[in-house]
Amino acid sequence: MEAVANSKVSAFVENWSLPAGNETLRAEALQALKGMDFPTTRVEDWKYTRITRITNKTFHQSAMTLDVKPYIIPNLEAHVLVFVNGYFQKNLSTILEGDVITIADVNDLDNSYYTNVLEDVDENVFSLMNKAFATAGVYLTIPKNQKAAYPIHLLHVSTGERTVANVRHFIQAETGSKAEVFATFHSEGANDALVNVVFEGHIQENAKLTINKLQSEEQSTFHIANEIFVQDPSSNFEINTITIGGLLVRNGLNILVEGENCYTELNGVYLGKGKQLLDNHTFVDHLFGNCTSSETYKGVMDDQSIGVFNGKVVVRQDAQKIQAYQSNGNVLLSEQATVNSKPELEIYADDVRCSHGSTTGQLDEQAVFYLRARGLSEKKAKELLVSAFIGEVLEKVDNATYRAYVDELFWQKFGWQF
Repeated sequence: MEAVANSKVSAFVENWSLPAGNETLRAEALQALKGMDFPTTRVEDWKYTRITRITNKTFHQSAMTLDVKPYIIPNLEAHVLVFVNGYFQKNLSTILEGDVITIADVNDLDNSYYTNVLEDVDENVFSLMNKAFATAGVYLTIPKNQKAAYPIHLLHVSTGERTVANVRHFIQAETGSKAEVFATFHSEGANDALVNVVFEGHIQENAKLTINKLQSEEQSTFHIANEIFVQDPSSNFEINTITIGGLLVRNGLNILVEGENCYTELNGVYLGKGKQLLDNHTFVDHLFGNCTSSETYKGVMDDQSIGVFNGKVVVRQDAQKIQAYQSNGNVLLSEQATVNSKPELEIYADDVRCSHGSTTGQLDEQAVFYLRARGLSEKKAKELLVSAFIGEVLEKVDNATYRAYVDELFWQKFGWQF
């Protein structure tokens, strides 16, 4: 990040109020913001993503409420925690009885523990704005050697004109624990709304955490996500990100693998229409040996949409016997659609098995012809090929109830069946 005067950032947040709680962290974030400006395309990590559509606007905090029943995942027995415009809605939330997990306010997170876990993480202007102005968020703890009885559904909805939702979550999966989290993002009647979310977690030794994330906002919504997770030895972390909404979406996913025998799996599907810009940035930092990381991202871009994938894996000098794989595939359904793909490997160890690959192209015309010869229309033939293409990633979602919900969503929005 370029260290310049902070006049643009100051103007951007000047009408925002500092919420109560964790004044120390907020003050530190505000102090750090003084040396930062918004990134431009001259900054390598933002080379393909121009954010002036966001930074040239002004947004305001607005505590509102609405009916969230349309966004509840059918038949999923889970804790449901609802956030509207970044404000927690207790009356709309459901916390089931008989579970071992602790659900607390993110402001209850101990700052010394938090700083110790994330001391090696670099912040950016959006994550710092979030930590200074976060209006709500949860601190989830899964106790040692326990399995959460129910999944946790973090349900976010934005509404209103130029509203901003600064929401921050932290998950502590203690040693030997296991949990599944769903984070879904929607909007209703939102116009030029901004979602600025920070999602962090600590997966301790032998713990397993699975996150299924769905971004399904209207195409009048901006979404910036900073997601940071730290893995201890022998831990297992998996995140599946599905992006089908938003005008400009930026997913910044950072994993610090701070122990041996860890497994890390990152999967993503992004589907662009109109003038959407969908940007996925991943960073996996292998600090210790004998670990495996796997990334599979697939995009389908139509109309004048733009897709970005920048996946970086770093293998440190002492991190021997690492297996790291990256795969990014893209299909362009329009001559005006664009994809910028940049998988990266930075390896300092000599006993590793690492690979990366990227493909971008149109649908196979021979395959389309084959299907049409068997009675399918051209539209249906292309839909079938697209479904098969992204279905490979969707198959990595293990939860059958959530998968059925996603399949129905794809049918409603695109007419695709799996």
